[in-house]
Amino acid sequence: MDPHRSHTCSKCHRDRPLKARSVSTKSYTYSSPLESITSLFSSRSNPSSSAPSSSSSTTSVLDWIPKDPVAVGILSALGGTALTLGSIKGYRRYWRRIRNANSVTSGMLERKMWVKGVVTSVGDGDNLRLFHTPGPFFRYPFKIRSVPTISKELKDETLNIRIAGVDAPENAHFGQPAQPHAKESLEWLRTTILGKRMRCQLLAKDQYQRIVAVPYICRTFWFDKPLPLLMLKQGMAVVYEAGGAEYGPWGIEKMKAIEAEARAAKRGLWSLKKFEHPSAFKARMKRPDEIRVPYKSRSTTSGLWGMFRKLLGSRQ
Repeated sequence: MDPHRSHTCSKCHRDRPLKARSVSTKSYTYSSPLESITSLFSSRSNPSSSAPSSSSSTTSVLDWIPKDPVAVGILSALGGTALTLGSIKGYRRYWRRIRNANSVTSGMLERKMWVKGVVTSVGDGDNLRLFHTPGPFFRYPFKIRSVPTISKELKDETLNIRIAGVDAPENAHFGQPAQPHAKESLEWLRTTILGKRMRCQLLAKDQYQRIVAVPYICRTFWFDKPLPLLMLKQGMAVVYEAGGAEYGPWGIEKMKAIEAEARAAKRGLWSLKKFEHPSAFKARMKRPDEIRVPYKSRSTTSGLWGMFRKLLGSRQ
């Protein structure tokens, strides 16, 4: 028998003392839902986290998220409040429809607010009726609202816009005769803008509670076309030079230059043998000229309540 050959027997196993088995107890830790979410994103953003940690570790943005439930609740409440107030203010400023001139506030005129809408009627050679269409829900692909077409539905629902910087020949009013070329200017304006979308910058109010504005004809694939300059170029109006006149971004000098070009080319009303300026015609007929009335803002409540009213865009 080989002495170097190892052998085993049952006796040896019986005499060998038994080792105590180590019983491992598992400990279960409970984490908050926020901790579970952050740990999930941390593991996805850092796939090498399961590997042995290196000496240089990158700090994730998620490490700045508080784990304390009280802090999370406070931040959630503040965020929800800010989102609600911001949504209300955004709706009141950009998506709330302006029904008529009475709904135009001093704040809108002071910041020279822009509005978009559809021209529903043209009553004179230098004014129009605009149905305000804010937001995306008046046009495809989100169109769920439409512009009324019945006069009864449009009553008190449109902005009476006085086109800034121009003066067209006067139509017949109160039994008085119409000025020469008044009919032609009116028909041209109706053909040009009736039923079309326009973008208007609100500037002021006149004595007839009309909104003095600079209108642009909206175009899809090119720059919007400024209506006052187009009227002067075609000879359908003259530059308005009464007190308190508004001339938009161009100024009176550019508008006078366009008027001079139309007069030299004898376009529109400049083709008349005897032309009378609309302001002179009004004076002869003793019609009051338009006066731009400054829109004075009313005093608002001061203090904390006034701050909230201003934040929510309350009417001024």
